[in-house]
Amino acid sequence: MHDKKGYVKFTKQMKSDYVILAPDMLPMHFKLILCVLQNEGYNIELLENNDSSIPETGLRYVHNDTCYPAILVIGQFLEAIKSGKYDPNKTALIMFQTGGGCRASNYISLIRKALAKAGYENIPVISFSLMGLEKHPGWKLSLPLLRKLLYAVFYADLIKLLMNQCIPYEITPGDSVKKSDELMKYLTNGIADRSLISYREIKKNFIYIIKEFASVPLKREKKIKVGIVGEIFVKYSPLANNNLEDFLLREGAEVVLPGFVDFCIYSVYNGIVDNELYGINGFLKPAQKFAFDFLVNKQKDVISLIKEHSDFDPPTPFDQVISLCDGVIGKGVKMGEGWLLTAEMLELNEQNVKNIVCTQPFGCLPNHICGKGMMKPLKESHPDINIVAIDYDASASKVNQENRIKLMLSNARQASGIKAITETDNEEIKNREEALSFG
Repeated sequence: MHDKKGYVKFTKQMKSDYVILAPDMLPMHFKLILCVLQNEGYNIELLENNDSSIPETGLRYVHNDTCYPAILVIGQFLEAIKSGKYDPNKTALIMFQTGGGCRASNYISLIRKALAKAGYENIPVISFSLMGLEKHPGWKLSLPLLRKLLYAVFYADLIKLLMNQCIPYEITPGDSVKKSDELMKYLTNGIADRSLISYREIKKNFIYIIKEFASVPLKREKKIKVGIVGEIFVKYSPLANNNLEDFLLREGAEVVLPGFVDFCIYSVYNGIVDNELYGINGFLKPAQKFAFDFLVNKQKDVISLIKEHSDFDPPTPFDQVISLCDGVIGKGVKMGEGWLLTAEMLELNEQNVKNIVCTQPFGCLPNHICGKGMMKPLKESHPDINIVAIDYDASASKVNQENRIKLMLSNARQASGIKAITETDNEEIKNREEALSFG
């Protein structure tokens, strides 16, 4: 069923007998998000194929000047379809969009062009967007569903935050991953299958997650803390960043990763800023203000609960993140993760995380401006900050990427007086890797 714009619509009938494939953007978050959608009647699967051939497959069907995340998403979709695991006549794809510039609006058309080139033009591509970019009779986002999806994001953010603070220090390798797996199973068996969720129950789950991680036996030792910022896909997806988090753990670092909740709040806040700067979409301002306050207040609840029930470091409240940009970068800069990318580097600095890897994908000029382009003024105002920008593209050498990060870590150890990794450390890291692989 094509509409007049030429795209295949996802119909109500398709909801009952099609499988929907989702790209591997945020592995932990998407497992909970997809569980919520499955309980709404969608047969949706997270693609976890991460073969080294994916970039090559993407390049066969996308122009090589296209941004690296698009190449990966399309490559992952097409490899899955060509694998024989799915019936192309009973398969749909879904892409998550914010409705902004570049990737946020144009991926859908790129995916459709690639499908047509590969001979799969009959496959529907669903736009998961709050902006109503496209209409599909079989795809509806109701307010109760959005509420459950938001809580899924809060849960995943909290688990990821606490797990990252445990893994480098755990006495028994694998404890943190085991705890994460148990909590994910608990949540998928609980919140996702209920039509109504009380916030009192949500807060109980927050406390339960915090206390479970607080029970993990940890060593008290000093580690290099390394923050990861950058383009959202490359920042979070192991497929896109060559398993950056695992590499940093092998190097004896603690990974500090700003939460996805911040990006959600940022997306809402940008609508408010547009109204203030340009006077557009004023009729949406009350709804945007309500959504912003809702998300910020829930984030502050999580922060308070972390402080009350543990010694873990909580995230920075988003209204404080906003203020960090004052006099540094304008709030109207919002392409390629925009002012949030700069703000996250300043946020990490405020948290005394002085070492930062800025992930930069090929083909995203705005992201390079807001990331690499802001490194000089940030270093001038904060001389002790240690930022390295790493480029990711289909032809980039993983060895070169890791060598640049190793140099940054070497400088960090020298500045902090932390010793280099020893053979004993390597044995512990090997045990931890085996536990991570098992988990």
